[in-house]
Amino acid sequence: MAGLTLDTGALIGVERDDRRVLAHLKAALLDGRDVTVPAVVVAEAWRDGPRSARIARLLAACEVDVVDEPLARTAGEAVAAAGATTIDAIVMASAAKRSDAVLTSDPDDLTQLRLCFPGVRVPAIR
Repeated sequence: MAGLTLDTGALIGVERDDRRVLAHLKAALLDGRDVTVPAVVVAEAWRDGPRSARIARLLAACEVDVVDEPLARTAGEAVAAAGATTIDAIVMASAAKRSDAVLTSDPDDLTQLRLCFPGVRVPAIR
């Protein structure tokens, strides 16, 4: 069963205790799906202190995907093909490795990358 990869908007939603994000996470965990956060997403969202306490708890229950050379090359090719940001391309390339869906608050940014990663679903946080 495909897992769920989180982008920065999803982590910010956790930080803000957004019920919509938490509902998606709860559903994924109840379904037994793995939840993954690319390391670059942690870097983009992490600010330490009390603001990051919720993110820290979430990360303890997730896989953090590191950016190795093959992933970086795949993401770079997607940046060139789709004109996307590097972090968005890394999120999509990470999710594609596992055939995950990507939970995001901004599906438009990631949807353009579906041309490079057609197997990745991008449900919006609603």
